[in-house]
Amino acid sequence: MDHRADTYIDGQWVENNGEDVIAVIDPATGQCIATVRESSTDDMDRAIEAAGRARPVMRTMPPAERAALLERIADELEARVGGLAELISGEMGMPRKYCADYQVRTAVGTFRNAARAVGDVAFTERLGGSTVLREPVGVVAALTPWNFPLLQTAAKIGPALAAGCPVVLKPSEITPLDAFVLAEAVEAAGAPPGAFNLLFGNGMHVGEYLARHPGTAMVSLTGSTRAGRRVAELAAASIKRVTLELGGKSAAIVLPDADLGAAVERCVRTVLVNTGQTCTALTRLLVPFQAMADVEDLVASAMARYRIGAPGDPDADVGPLASANQRHRVNDHLERALVDGARTIWAYPAGELPRHGFFTAPAAFAVSDPRIVLAQQEVFGPVLAVIPYVDEDDAVAIANGTQYGLAGAVWSADEDRALRVAERMEAGSIEINGAPFNGLAPFGGHKQSGYGRELGAHGIAQFTELKAIQWRGAGAR
Repeated sequence: MDHRADTYIDGQWVENNGEDVIAVIDPATGQCIATVRESSTDDMDRAIEAAGRARPVMRTMPPAERAALLERIADELEARVGGLAELISGEMGMPRKYCADYQVRTAVGTFRNAARAVGDVAFTERLGGSTVLREPVGVVAALTPWNFPLLQTAAKIGPALAAGCPVVLKPSEITPLDAFVLAEAVEAAGAPPGAFNLLFGNGMHVGEYLARHPGTAMVSLTGSTRAGRRVAELAAASIKRVTLELGGKSAAIVLPDADLGAAVERCVRTVLVNTGQTCTALTRLLVPFQAMADVEDLVASAMARYRIGAPGDPDADVGPLASANQRHRVNDHLERALVDGARTIWAYPAGELPRHGFFTAPAAFAVSDPRIVLAQQEVFGPVLAVIPYVDEDDAVAIANGTQYGLAGAVWSADEDRALRVAERMEAGSIEINGAPFNGLAPFGGHKQSGYGRELGAHGIAQFTELKAIQWRGAGAR
């Protein structure tokens, strides 16, 4: 078993001084595989002070040099793909055969995209008689989740460094181990001391301290809507910049002329590959009322092809949920769905689940009332709700009828029609006919899915402040 008491602050590996120890649990077995010592208040102050000292260094570093640093970090991570994939699989349970691509190479690509996007940001521009500067906001507290731990960290660290902001990272206490490898990559890439600092602990202790600390200028959180409310509340006391990427209940609208088979395959895959622990998973499949019978058959057939097993099993497509608490939450939703009148379309035989670990049975339900909890709240598990609609207006109303607005999808043989429907959906990212995710496009939510944007030039801009300098006699209008 690995026992880690160290962390990375001010360009050095130093000892954490917290009293508590975080147990890292293998969700496939329920056994402790590592321990990490929590950061103390002194550790947190030290990390924030180090980031503050790095601020003028990062601020004056030319954008091209920041981009080169990000490319070197990506190179270092790419050299560690195999080890990182195994590590993340052990932390949060994704089948190992998927981890290299879904968890690690996506993070590598995110750093490279941030480097590429630096050239698309106008750090200096002229507007009439003014010079407008886009300057780094300052020290950033990055609070990241457990479902895509390295990818979500890259989505914050990459754009922040690209903007010239030093970062203090607190990864989820459920998945802290990959952050050590990221710190090794940052160190090997030659980042200035204090540009990247690492802390460990839970949200109530470390996360809240960073959110209210006067030395942090911005908090970037990916997490639950409840956590987002709390961070926004704490940050408001000092008027910090906040970006929140929160929950989702994403809808896929399948129009009558769509390829039903392709739409179902895509939705089922988003719901199952990471055991439903994906904020953009298309967990609500909206189909024409007259197509329900066909869709139910397609859903049952698609879900039956996925095999549940331990992450190290090369035949496993679906692993365990990341924690015992998560399994309890998902099972509660499964039970309540039936009480609320949902009808089971397909469910994995509970008797065939692995006997150990935090496994739960994937399921799909037909939902006639889109107001029930299963169709309104984020389950964050391998559960699909299939909802019939009467016409296009009804489909859009159902899609928009939740508190969330993170992602969505439209399927149609007529892409112009699909685009018109997508324009009516209240969500920050919408795919048409299964189009691939674009890591250079802005990503973020509407409504209670949060605010602010990540990725690409728009993501870098979130970590900047604007300054206008007026020139006498320079043509002001």
